[in-house]
Amino acid sequence: MSDPNEPRTARAVSRRHMLGTAAALGVAAPIGLSAVRAFAGPVMPAIAFDGICHASGAFSTIAAAGPVPIVDPAPAPAIIAGRKKLTVAWNQNALCVSFVPVAIHGGFFARHGLDIDLVNFGGSTDQLLEGVATGKSDVAEGMILRWLKPLENGFDVKLVAGMHGGCSYLVASREAGITDFATLKGKTIGVSDFASPDKNLYSIVLKRKGLDPEHDVEWRQYPTDMMPVAVQKGEIHAYVAGDPLVYLQVQRSGGKLFRLASNGTGDFAERTCCVLGIRGSLVRQDPEAARAVTLALLEACHDVYVNPDRAVEFFSRYTPQSVPTKSLSEMLQSYPYAEQPIGEAFRRQIVLYAQELKEAGVLKSSTDPERYARRITADVT
Repeated sequence: MSDPNEPRTARAVSRRHMLGTAAALGVAAPIGLSAVRAFAGPVMPAIAFDGICHASGAFSTIAAAGPVPIVDPAPAPAIIAGRKKLTVAWNQNALCVSFVPVAIHGGFFARHGLDIDLVNFGGSTDQLLEGVATGKSDVAEGMILRWLKPLENGFDVKLVAGMHGGCSYLVASREAGITDFATLKGKTIGVSDFASPDKNLYSIVLKRKGLDPEHDVEWRQYPTDMMPVAVQKGEIHAYVAGDPLVYLQVQRSGGKLFRLASNGTGDFAERTCCVLGIRGSLVRQDPEAARAVTLALLEACHDVYVNPDRAVEFFSRYTPQSVPTKSLSEMLQSYPYAEQPIGEAFRRQIVLYAQELKEAGVLKSSTDPERYARRITADVT
């Protein structure tokens, strides 16, 4: 992997070139959720409909019409005439899914004729996918490396697009003598849980770097907010986690901690990290609705890319942050949002991830990555 602090512009150009030429989280669960009815006023979107193109499977924009005025959700009757009602599940504590409130307040859902209920979810991935599959919600977004194993069990959820990359980091301690991947041999790496997508991701990365992820390093479980303390005590020497905690932990370490790698640079710079999933029955029975919600969210992702400060403002309406707005904006700008793979380009990424997870022993040895990717993906655009 290359330097995770590589300038965003360089990464964005590379991502546009590679994908342009080559080609969520909540449900109505019994506990631990909150729901909000979300309506967007009839505002002009940032991207004209005829400005959307699909370059060999990559979602991109030809031109933008400029910033969209900030629009608050307005009181509305129970049913908005002429709009398709859908439920979108998301995790309102995850900055990287700020495209969801952007789709609400930026008018993208309204522009595509959608009446959206948002449901905040903090449960397990299995519960999330079961909720989408059974119609408790219609759409959700989440980390691909957390979804691929549960989807192997047959949930009726179709993955339709990649939303962004680069929100997972491998943080290392300079005092532990770590300077590169080779110096990780014999070290202990902290993880939030042993089934986490971060562990799956960096198991793949370690193997690519010539290390055995099961024998050359030890994995130890800790709460993410306690990782720096565990490093200070010498109980772990590195850990994997995401922003905003990583951003703050590295910043406050006085140079003792550094980002050794991220999935927004190096081998995974052109890969999607978080994906959009839609209820399978909706894709089959109402393809126009599936297309509308997908395009609305893809357009919102592009808007996050060109207007990160406004995305932070929209996001903060749902989750008041103790982190300064400037810092949140810097975090968003570090995630590759320039392109969103769809269609064949997206399916190829799923094949690669499935093959790697199979080699790492996460997916069943009997799973055929090509057949698996065809089963769980759909092109709705």
